[in-house]
Amino acid sequence: MTEAAPTPAALPPHVLERADVRSAIANHDFGEVFRLAKLHGHISFAKIAEAVGYKREHIGKMARPETEGKGVRPRITQFHKVLEVIDGLRIPGHLAGVAPRPWELERPATATRTEDPSALIAQGGAGLWDVAEMLRRTEMSDINSAALESIEQGIDQLARAYPYADADYLHERTRSGLHYVTKQLESRMTLRQHQELLVDTGWLFLLNACVQYDRGQREAANLSKAAALRIGEEAGHGEIKAWAWEIEAWFALTQSRWQDMLDAVEAGHIADQTHSVGVQLYAHKARAAARMGDGRLVRDSLDAGRARLDRLPRPDHPEHHFIIDPDKWDFYEMDAYRLLGDDERAATHARSVIRISTGPDGTEISPMRAAEARLTLGVAAARTGEIDEAIGMGTTALEADRKSLPSLLLVADELDKELRSRYPRETATRDFHEQVMAIKRGSANPELPF
Repeated sequence: MTEAAPTPAALPPHVLERADVRSAIANHDFGEVFRLAKLHGHISFAKIAEAVGYKREHIGKMARPETEGKGVRPRITQFHKVLEVIDGLRIPGHLAGVAPRPWELERPATATRTEDPSALIAQGGAGLWDVAEMLRRTEMSDINSAALESIEQGIDQLARAYPYADADYLHERTRSGLHYVTKQLESRMTLRQHQELLVDTGWLFLLNACVQYDRGQREAANLSKAAALRIGEEAGHGEIKAWAWEIEAWFALTQSRWQDMLDAVEAGHIADQTHSVGVQLYAHKARAAARMGDGRLVRDSLDAGRARLDRLPRPDHPEHHFIIDPDKWDFYEMDAYRLLGDDERAATHARSVIRISTGPDGTEISPMRAAEARLTLGVAAARTGEIDEAIGMGTTALEADRKSLPSLLLVADELDKELRSRYPRETATRDFHEQVMAIKRGSANPELPF
């Protein structure tokens, strides 16, 4: 291959090796990267602007230290812009948590010996044994099948631990997995192995997006979701693309962006029509329709999702985050019926969710779903005049160790509004409202790094 086209702002090796530079890259704090590039690499903002396609003044604003008292400096959050910076500064993909960039795979052209089979083929002089040698080289690899299998098993274990494991633990393990797998993509391997690792990277980005959003890292979660979608497109993997759209639908649902949510659902269905992700997409559509007050669309979506679910085999590991099984369907119906005001049916599904989410020894194996089920029971109790039951259920839900903050707060807000509209003078109502607001204030803190 020919040598990659030069860039005026390529970070020299001694800059890329610095711990502060690597930390800024990992956190996608590119304003800090620009500042350090100028300080330690003597690369002007003008050259950086030329390389990444920004105006020089904008580079200066992003690189401005926040200690200057001019507020929080701008951040780059759009995934395609992140890639432009990575390419413009020649930052290796694994340092930024993305797949190797095309220029990383390019090598300077060197003089080729005439006995090199590739040269002989190009010159039209390759014989039988030269072609055999080329085929042998395509099977040469620095990674074996056992290592690939181990990577897939690790991803599977993380996905199965998602419903109950500590979010910080999952984030650390998933991020470590991304760094390891993307580093392996730089190794010599067969085309089949490269495809498998690319797909593994896609699944890790999907899981990372979910965990980041649970922790309140909205910008980072969007980047991970966009990376997974891009990988799904590059690898031709419909299921990964569909799950990326499902995650976008979830984000939109918790942010009350109904049309964006419906658009994401349709894009997910287009990407994949055979796996259980389609069931989740129908469930999201039903939940959005319930919030929009469209009872007919709720029932049509639930019927379509149930029909898709009934055609699928029962999974061996129903706790896997990217597999939908009949037990999870109670959760989606519970949410829809609560919003439609069908408290009896919502409460029946909520009790079923809590039962299914509890192991034989009393340990909750799906604490996030159980918490939302308790909030549903709280809403039903508030509507029937049982304020003590409503407050008790709501408080227990908010105290759960494993939380998906956006989803939890979405339902907690419903209970909070019911209590304040029906029992505005009760001290318990004010206490619950303050508990919800305290969680919101905590989730509004500056985002954690990628």
